[in-house]
Amino acid sequence: MEILKAPRVTLVARPQFLEPAHMPVQWKGESTDGEKLAEFAGRICYMSQHNPAGRSTAEYLENILRQGHGSVFEHAVYVLLIEGISRSCSHELVRHRAGFGYSQLSQRYVDESHAAFVMPPAIIGEPTLEAAWTEQVRAAQAGYVAAVEALMTKYAWVEDKVHRRKMAREAARSVLPNATEVKIVVSGNIRAWRTMLELRLGEGAELEIRRMAIAVLKALSAAAPSFFADFEVYKAEDGTEAGRVGYHKV
Repeated sequence: MEILKAPRVTLVARPQFLEPAHMPVQWKGESTDGEKLAEFAGRICYMSQHNPAGRSTAEYLENILRQGHGSVFEHAVYVLLIEGISRSCSHELVRHRAGFGYSQLSQRYVDESHAAFVMPPAIIGEPTLEAAWTEQVRAAQAGYVAAVEALMTKYAWVEDKVHRRKMAREAARSVLPNATEVKIVVSGNIRAWRTMLELRLGEGAELEIRRMAIAVLKALSAAAPSFFADFEVYKAEDGTEAGRVGYHKV
Protein backbone atom coordinates (compact mmCIF):
# COMPACT_ATOMS: atom_id res chain seq x y z
CA MET A 1 0.00 0.00 0.00
CA GLU A 2 1.36 3.40 -0.98
CA ILE A 3 0.92 6.46 1.23
CA LEU A 4 1.19 9.85 -0.48
CA LYS A 5 2.03 13.08 1.34
CA ALA A 6 2.20 15.61 -1.50
CA PRO A 7 0.42 16.23 -4.80
CA ARG A 8 2.05 16.08 -8.21
CA VAL A 9 0.98 18.62 -10.83
CA THR A 10 2.06 18.32 -14.47
CA LEU A 11 1.30 20.73 -17.31
CA VAL A 12 0.01 18.65 -20.25
CA ALA A 13 -1.33 21.30 -22.65
CA ARG A 14 -1.13 25.06 -23.23
CA PRO A 15 -2.23 27.55 -25.89
CA GLN A 16 -0.58 27.96 -29.27
CA PHE A 17 -1.00 31.49 -30.63
CA LEU A 18 -1.11 31.84 -34.42
CA GLU A 19 -0.67 35.52 -35.17
CA PRO A 20 -2.79 36.66 -38.14
CA ALA A 21 -0.50 37.86 -40.92
CA HIS A 22 -2.88 40.70 -41.78
CA MET A 23 -3.06 41.94 -38.19
CA PRO A 24 0.44 41.81 -36.67
CA VAL A 25 1.21 43.17 -33.21
CA GLN A 26 4.33 45.15 -32.42
CA TRP A 27 5.39 42.93 -29.51
CA LYS A 28 7.61 44.24 -26.75
CA GLY A 29 9.60 41.84 -24.56
CA GLU A 30 9.49 38.07 -24.23
CA SER A 31 6.23 36.23 -23.55
CA THR A 32 4.51 32.88 -23.98
CA ASP A 33 1.84 32.03 -26.54
CA GLY A 34 -0.92 32.14 -23.92
CA GLU A 35 0.15 35.59 -22.78
CA LYS A 36 0.35 36.85 -26.36
CA LEU A 37 -3.12 35.46 -27.04
CA ALA A 38 -4.59 37.41 -24.13
CA GLU A 39 -2.83 40.60 -25.22
CA PHE A 40 -3.96 40.16 -28.81
CA ALA A 41 -7.57 39.68 -27.65
CA GLY A 42 -7.34 42.81 -25.55
CA ARG A 43 -5.89 44.88 -28.39
CA ILE A 44 -8.65 43.74 -30.77
CA CYS A 45 -11.12 45.56 -28.55
CA TYR A 46 -9.44 48.88 -29.39
CA MET A 47 -7.59 47.95 -32.60
CA SER A 48 -4.32 48.89 -30.88
CA GLN A 49 -2.07 46.32 -32.54
CA HIS A 50 0.63 48.92 -33.14
CA ASN A 51 1.25 49.14 -29.40
CA PRO A 52 1.46 52.95 -29.19
CA ALA A 53 2.14 52.83 -25.45
CA GLY A 54 5.28 50.74 -25.98
CA ARG A 55 4.37 48.26 -23.26
CA SER A 56 5.79 44.76 -22.98
CA THR A 57 3.28 41.92 -22.84
CA ALA A 58 3.93 41.53 -19.11
CA GLU A 59 3.22 45.24 -18.56
CA TYR A 60 0.12 45.09 -20.75
CA LEU A 61 -1.30 42.14 -18.80
CA GLU A 62 -0.43 43.74 -15.46
CA ASN A 63 -2.50 46.75 -16.52
CA ILE A 64 -5.38 44.43 -17.45
CA LEU A 65 -5.16 42.85 -14.00
CA ARG A 66 -5.13 46.24 -12.32
CA GLN A 67 -8.22 47.37 -14.25
CA GLY A 68 -10.06 44.10 -13.68
CA HIS A 69 -10.76 43.35 -17.35
CA GLY A 70 -10.32 39.61 -16.90
CA SER A 71 -12.47 38.52 -19.86
CA VAL A 72 -9.44 38.48 -22.20
CA PHE A 73 -7.86 35.83 -19.96
CA GLU A 74 -10.65 33.40 -20.84
CA HIS A 75 -9.05 32.71 -24.23
CA ALA A 76 -5.92 31.12 -22.73
CA VAL A 77 -6.60 27.56 -21.58
CA TYR A 78 -4.05 25.47 -19.68
CA VAL A 79 -4.48 21.76 -18.93
CA LEU A 80 -2.98 20.07 -15.85
CA LEU A 81 -2.66 16.46 -14.76
CA ILE A 82 -3.13 16.43 -10.99
CA GLU A 83 -2.10 13.35 -9.02
CA GLY A 84 -1.65 12.58 -5.37
CA ILE A 85 -4.84 14.22 -4.14
CA SER A 86 -7.64 12.46 -2.28
CA ARG A 87 -11.19 11.97 -3.49
CA SER A 88 -12.19 14.36 -0.74
CA CYS A 89 -9.95 17.02 -2.29
CA SER A 90 -11.14 16.33 -5.84
CA HIS A 91 -14.76 16.75 -4.74
CA GLU A 92 -13.84 20.23 -3.52
CA LEU A 93 -11.95 21.00 -6.73
CA VAL A 94 -14.78 20.08 -9.11
CA ARG A 95 -17.09 22.53 -7.36
CA HIS A 96 -15.32 25.13 -9.49
CA ARG A 97 -17.41 24.85 -12.65
CA ALA A 98 -17.24 27.99 -14.82
CA GLY A 99 -14.28 27.80 -17.18
CA PHE A 100 -13.20 24.28 -16.16
CA GLY A 101 -13.33 20.78 -17.60
CA TYR A 102 -12.58 17.58 -15.65
CA SER A 103 -11.75 13.94 -16.42
CA GLN A 104 -11.26 11.85 -13.29
CA LEU A 105 -10.22 8.26 -12.61
CA SER A 106 -13.25 5.97 -12.35
CA GLN A 107 -13.40 3.52 -9.46
CA ARG A 108 -15.95 1.45 -11.37
CA TYR A 109 -13.39 0.50 -13.99
CA VAL A 110 -10.03 0.74 -12.19
CA ASP A 111 -8.83 -1.95 -9.79
CA GLU A 112 -8.26 -0.21 -6.44
CA SER A 113 -6.70 -3.24 -4.72
CA HIS A 114 -3.34 -1.48 -5.18
CA ALA A 115 -4.62 2.05 -4.66
CA ALA A 116 -2.59 4.76 -3.01
CA PHE A 117 -3.95 6.83 -0.15
CA VAL A 118 -3.34 10.50 0.60
CA MET A 119 -2.45 11.35 4.17
CA PRO A 120 -4.10 14.58 5.37
CA PRO A 121 -1.60 17.39 6.03
CA ALA A 122 -2.87 17.76 9.61
CA ILE A 123 -1.75 14.20 10.39
CA ILE A 124 1.70 14.34 8.78
CA GLY A 125 4.51 14.54 11.32
CA GLU A 126 2.49 13.13 14.23
CA PRO A 127 3.67 9.49 14.63
CA THR A 128 0.70 8.30 16.69
CA LEU A 129 -1.84 9.84 14.33
CA GLU A 130 0.04 8.61 11.25
CA ALA A 131 0.12 5.04 12.57
CA ALA A 132 -3.58 5.02 13.46
CA TRP A 133 -4.58 6.54 10.13
CA THR A 134 -2.42 4.09 8.17
CA GLU A 135 -4.01 1.13 9.95
CA GLN A 136 -7.48 2.45 9.18
CA VAL A 137 -6.87 2.81 5.45
CA ARG A 138 -5.07 -0.54 5.34
CA ALA A 139 -8.17 -2.18 6.80
CA ALA A 140 -10.40 -0.37 4.31
CA GLN A 141 -8.30 -1.55 1.38
CA ALA A 142 -8.39 -5.13 2.69
CA GLY A 143 -12.17 -4.82 2.95
CA TYR A 144 -12.32 -3.66 -0.67
CA VAL A 145 -10.24 -6.61 -1.89
CA ALA A 146 -12.38 -9.08 0.05
CA ALA A 147 -15.59 -7.52 -1.26
CA VAL A 148 -14.41 -7.66 -4.88
CA GLU A 149 -13.51 -11.34 -4.53
CA ALA A 150 -16.87 -12.19 -2.97
CA LEU A 151 -18.81 -10.20 -5.56
CA MET A 152 -16.91 -11.79 -8.44
CA THR A 153 -18.08 -15.14 -7.09
CA LYS A 154 -21.63 -13.86 -6.70
CA TYR A 155 -21.67 -12.63 -10.31
CA ALA A 156 -19.96 -15.72 -11.75
CA TRP A 157 -23.01 -16.22 -13.96
CA VAL A 158 -22.20 -13.00 -15.87
CA GLU A 159 -20.35 -14.15 -18.99
CA ASP A 160 -18.78 -10.82 -19.88
CA LYS A 161 -15.70 -10.63 -17.62
CA VAL A 162 -15.31 -6.87 -18.05
CA HIS A 163 -18.91 -6.24 -17.02
CA ARG A 164 -18.56 -8.71 -14.12
CA ARG A 165 -15.52 -6.83 -12.77
CA LYS A 166 -17.32 -3.52 -13.14
CA MET A 167 -20.30 -4.82 -11.18
CA ALA A 168 -18.02 -6.08 -8.41
CA ARG A 169 -15.87 -2.95 -8.20
CA GLU A 170 -18.77 -0.49 -8.25
CA ALA A 171 -20.20 -2.14 -5.13
CA ALA A 172 -16.89 -2.80 -3.36
CA ARG A 173 -15.69 0.80 -3.74
CA SER A 174 -18.22 1.85 -1.11
CA VAL A 175 -15.80 0.76 1.63
CA LEU A 176 -12.89 2.83 0.31
CA PRO A 177 -12.18 6.04 2.27
CA ASN A 178 -12.17 9.61 0.99
CA ALA A 179 -8.39 9.41 1.31
CA THR A 180 -8.13 7.16 -1.77
CA GLU A 181 -5.91 8.84 -4.36
CA VAL A 182 -7.40 10.44 -7.45
CA LYS A 183 -5.79 11.22 -10.77
CA ILE A 184 -7.59 13.97 -12.66
CA VAL A 185 -7.04 16.01 -15.81
CA VAL A 186 -8.22 19.59 -15.38
CA SER A 187 -8.56 22.15 -18.14
CA GLY A 188 -9.23 25.75 -17.24
CA ASN A 189 -8.90 29.20 -18.70
CA ILE A 190 -6.68 31.67 -16.89
CA ARG A 191 -9.58 33.62 -15.43
CA ALA A 192 -10.99 30.41 -13.92
CA TRP A 193 -7.61 29.27 -12.62
CA ARG A 194 -7.02 32.65 -10.96
CA THR A 195 -10.43 32.55 -9.25
CA MET A 196 -9.87 29.02 -7.96
CA LEU A 197 -6.42 29.91 -6.67
CA GLU A 198 -7.60 33.05 -4.93
CA LEU A 199 -10.22 31.04 -3.05
CA ARG A 200 -8.07 28.01 -2.23
CA LEU A 201 -4.68 29.51 -1.40
CA GLY A 202 -5.85 31.43 1.64
CA GLU A 203 -5.31 30.31 5.23
CA GLY A 204 -9.05 29.70 5.59
CA ALA A 205 -8.98 27.00 2.89
CA GLU A 206 -8.92 23.29 3.79
CA LEU A 207 -5.30 22.19 4.17
CA GLU A 208 -5.11 19.57 1.43
CA ILE A 209 -6.71 21.68 -1.29
CA ARG A 210 -4.52 24.61 -0.21
CA ARG A 211 -1.48 22.36 -0.64
CA MET A 212 -2.76 21.37 -4.08
CA ALA A 213 -3.41 25.01 -4.99
CA ILE A 214 0.18 25.92 -4.13
CA ALA A 215 1.42 23.19 -6.49
CA VAL A 216 -0.98 24.37 -9.21
CA LEU A 217 0.18 27.97 -8.83
CA LYS A 218 3.82 26.93 -9.18
CA ALA A 219 3.10 24.89 -12.32
CA LEU A 220 1.04 27.62 -13.98
CA SER A 221 3.47 30.39 -12.98
CA ALA A 222 6.29 28.48 -14.64
CA ALA A 223 4.23 28.11 -17.83
CA ALA A 224 2.86 31.67 -18.01
CA PRO A 225 4.43 33.94 -15.36
CA SER A 226 2.72 37.19 -16.37
CA PHE A 227 -0.73 35.80 -15.60
CA PHE A 228 0.22 35.09 -11.98
CA ALA A 229 2.82 37.74 -11.17
CA ASP A 230 0.57 39.27 -8.50
CA PHE A 231 0.31 36.05 -6.47
CA GLU A 232 2.50 35.64 -3.40
CA VAL A 233 3.28 32.43 -1.50
CA TYR A 234 4.17 32.84 2.17
CA LYS A 235 4.55 30.83 5.39
CA ALA A 236 1.34 30.72 7.42
CA GLU A 237 1.30 30.75 11.22
CA ASP A 238 0.81 26.96 11.30
CA GLY A 239 4.04 26.48 9.34
CA THR A 240 2.36 25.50 6.06
CA GLU A 241 2.45 27.45 2.82
CA ALA A 242 -0.40 29.79 1.91
CA GLY A 243 -0.91 32.38 -0.81
CA ARG A 244 -2.56 35.68 -1.56
CA VAL A 245 -3.33 37.68 -4.67
CA GLY A 246 -2.79 41.35 -5.47
CA TYR A 247 -5.66 41.84 -7.93
CA HIS A 248 -8.91 40.22 -6.85
CA LYS A 249 -11.28 38.30 -9.13
CA VAL A 250 -10.54 39.95 -12.46
